[in-house]
Amino acid sequence: MRATVLVIDSFGIGALPDAGDYGDVGSNTALHICEQMNRPLWPVMKSLGLGNASDLLGNPLPGCEAVSEPGASFGVMKETSPGKDTTTGHWEMAGIVLEKAFTQFPKEYPSFPEDLVNEFVSRTGCGGILGNKAASGTQIIEELGEEHLKTGFPICYTSADSVYQIACHMGKYSIEELYKMCEIARELCDPLAVGRVIARPFDGPVGEFFRTRERHDYSIALPEETVLDHLQKHSVRTVAVGKIGSIFNESGISESFHDAGNPDCLKRTEDLLSHPSDGNEFIFVNLVDTDMIYGHRRDVKGYAEAVSLIDNKLLRFMELMAPGDVLIITGDHGCDPSFPGTDHTREYVPLLWYEKGGKPRSLGIRGSFADMAASLSSYFSVPPMKNGVSFL
Repeated sequence: MRATVLVIDSFGIGALPDAGDYGDVGSNTALHICEQMNRPLWPVMKSLGLGNASDLLGNPLPGCEAVSEPGASFGVMKETSPGKDTTTGHWEMAGIVLEKAFTQFPKEYPSFPEDLVNEFVSRTGCGGILGNKAASGTQIIEELGEEHLKTGFPICYTSADSVYQIACHMGKYSIEELYKMCEIARELCDPLAVGRVIARPFDGPVGEFFRTRERHDYSIALPEETVLDHLQKHSVRTVAVGKIGSIFNESGISESFHDAGNPDCLKRTEDLLSHPSDGNEFIFVNLVDTDMIYGHRRDVKGYAEAVSLIDNKLLRFMELMAPGDVLIITGDHGCDPSFPGTDHTREYVPLLWYEKGGKPRSLGIRGSFADMAASLSSYFSVPPMKNGVSFL
């Protein structure tokens, strides 16, 4: 038996009831992309029931409408944990429901506490930092990259997420030096309950800076076991693709592939599915480009095309599956590219559960992302976890 989860990063499908607490009333990533593109979209996910899932919330998707006989079981999932970030979303679908949100730094300068900055500068020997505010990653290297090259001060910035991000030019610091700074920052951020420290390397001449592919996320320690640990303990081989390994600190993972970008992650997934599973196997894939490249940059067309790239691969994935295997398509939060600002949005996420040879049905509006972990436990016939309700 093999289960594969594809997380289309930030692919939300409608504002949650508490979206007002986050300033996200009216956000809807999938709907607003469909409305603005104004043409047929994502035919495979349409045939699986993406439009049927959106209809559960009363939001028909123009160009990706509900079908009379969806090919997958369909539903939407509500996030129970406070927050709207990558770590919170992935952890909850893996069975961890947080009671308290991760710490978010103020957006305005100075974002970081003075003692945190002083300790970081002292321990890294970097001499000082630039930034110290919330910013878009591409914009802040354009703004401060030249000064960074002159001074050697790393660019440290945050966002609407619980993050401490460090951007360094590869001509100024080696990737090993940047990673070492991030390890120090991770240790300093642990007592503050900061979700992630992120290495953001960039390169190129002044005026032509570009971010390189060696991004690395340093997640806060896991408070308890996840579905990855749980399945692994019960002889299920667990495989991580993309930034999944970083999100879960490699815990409970039998093999981790740190592929960067959706094309490489999709190719890796196809390669994995091309080989028969040796016993029970769980493949967990994050497809980050929708969020990192298009959502935060408010690029509706680019976002739609990035989802189309994924959609174009699904028939091949389904062809490679053995009878009884499942393919699950979902998101981890929203990032509505038509919504004001550059932040994530607090949204439901779609749930498409395709079982080869199975009988599709409506899974309804699920009360927690943790229902995913509960259902995977049921699928592999292992004991239930403490959070979530299986829909199998």
